[in-house]
Amino acid sequence: MAEYREQEVMEYRKNPFIEALPPILSKEEVVDKLAFYPSFNESERNLESHIRLHLVQRLFQYFQPLAQTLDLESRISRMIRRGYVHRNPFQTEFAKELQEGYKAIINGHIDAYNNNFKANPSTMTMIGTSGLGKSTSVSKVLQTIPQSIVHSRYNNTDFNMYQLSWIKVDCSFDGTVKGLCIELFRTVDSLLGSSYYRKFGSGRQPIASMQPALAQIARTNAIGLIIIDEVQSLSVAKSGGAEKMMNFFHYLSNMGIPLLLIGTPKAIPYLRGDFRQARRGSSGGQGDMVLERLKKDTNWDLILEGMWDYQWVRKPTPITKEFKDVLYDESGGITDIAIKLFVMAQVRAISSGKEQITPALIRKVAKENLQLIQPMIRALRSGDIKAISRYEDITPIDVEGFINQEFASVSMNNKIKDIQKAKKKEEKNWKENVREQAILKLIELDVEPGKAKKCINSVMEKQGQELDIRGIVKEAFKLFINIEEIAPRPTKKLKQMELPNKQDLRLIVSEGKEKGLSAHESLKEKGIIKVIENDFFSVG
Repeated sequence: MAEYREQEVMEYRKNPFIEALPPILSKEEVVDKLAFYPSFNESERNLESHIRLHLVQRLFQYFQPLAQTLDLESRISRMIRRGYVHRNPFQTEFAKELQEGYKAIINGHIDAYNNNFKANPSTMTMIGTSGLGKSTSVSKVLQTIPQSIVHSRYNNTDFNMYQLSWIKVDCSFDGTVKGLCIELFRTVDSLLGSSYYRKFGSGRQPIASMQPALAQIARTNAIGLIIIDEVQSLSVAKSGGAEKMMNFFHYLSNMGIPLLLIGTPKAIPYLRGDFRQARRGSSGGQGDMVLERLKKDTNWDLILEGMWDYQWVRKPTPITKEFKDVLYDESGGITDIAIKLFVMAQVRAISSGKEQITPALIRKVAKENLQLIQPMIRALRSGDIKAISRYEDITPIDVEGFINQEFASVSMNNKIKDIQKAKKKEEKNWKENVREQAILKLIELDVEPGKAKKCINSVMEKQGQELDIRGIVKEAFKLFINIEEIAPRPTKKLKQMELPNKQDLRLIVSEGKEKGLSAHESLKEKGIIKVIENDFFSVG
């Protein structure tokens, strides 16, 4: 719902279309609204590698406004407002035009309607090679302006109307006026729920009726700005098609609908001649904005220093002049490529386990993944305008494919590590199990627990990988016998002090005689005599 604001500029006052727009922004406010710095916490560097590969992609959201971004915002702000100055719905002449045009649309006689309303044309072109941030910057600026505004009452007067502050479409792939009209009809329908495409764009509607219909729809719905991207598509238009499209742009502009045309240098030939002269001669025109690659200056430093904090590697490195030079050299001064290189270098550092970004790593990643755009980068380095014009359309860098490949590598490495851990754990458990069973076997052979443990540990430390439980027990028992033979015998005095032992053979034999048992039977009953080969050295 519309909220109206007092206007400081006199010609903007008492115009609901302008008063419903957000306030005119200062440079500081523009930076605050457009800049986007992704969330980041240093503790995230300690997360597992496969998690950090997701976090690195936050850098694609990073946006640092530059001086040219502030200029763009100011131009768009002025274009929209200047376009509404002569389209005040409370001015008698324009209100009458709206009513007549609305009736013509309802009755379907738009081609019979005389579009004789003239306003100060306002057109701007934005030219630059791919990757310089044309579309991104425009989209960022447009996000500060509500696209759809609903009016119901203005200054105690009923005023029911939709206002589309801006609409953005791509130039039709075939470069035809009809294709562009259809895109515009569909865009308006998607925003308002209308059926303009069905009424004026479907079937065999002639272009002669589409053009005036679109012009009137733009005025009836108070379209403040039409942005047409990918204007270089005119190069594929059939003979005479490009000229017809330029005439259509001129027609819309003369209807008082501001236009912003965006394209690569390939569109320049179509933006010259009469159309260019018309823009120059219009007091409302905002001129041309030509975007070039960044120079190695404070703007370049601002971009890199802003993104450099976003390092998810475990060994972050401070930014240096060498890093700035390497990224500039490998990206050709194109920020989009520089950011993607920074992302890919981090991904490689994480997936390889090196966990550190170096100038050499950046160059290696660039060499491996920017092969298709190397000719253009070389042209940019040379500064040769003719050479640059041959490579104005940058082949998209498959960053997603690169990340997926590195992610697969990380996943495989993690699986291998997990298997290694599992094997080590299994081996450790097996050793402990063998150790316990072997100690129990020695204890059954009347070896004291402490000595049994010591003997088993000694044997396993030297021959544990070569012997099974049977072999370990045999070797440990031999070791015990040797130790016992070497150990000094207790003195007679100590023997006299010893208390009777239940395992004392003499005591066992004596007790057996009282029961009528032989010495052999007595020892066997107590478990002293056993068949070692068949019992003590068996597993389980």
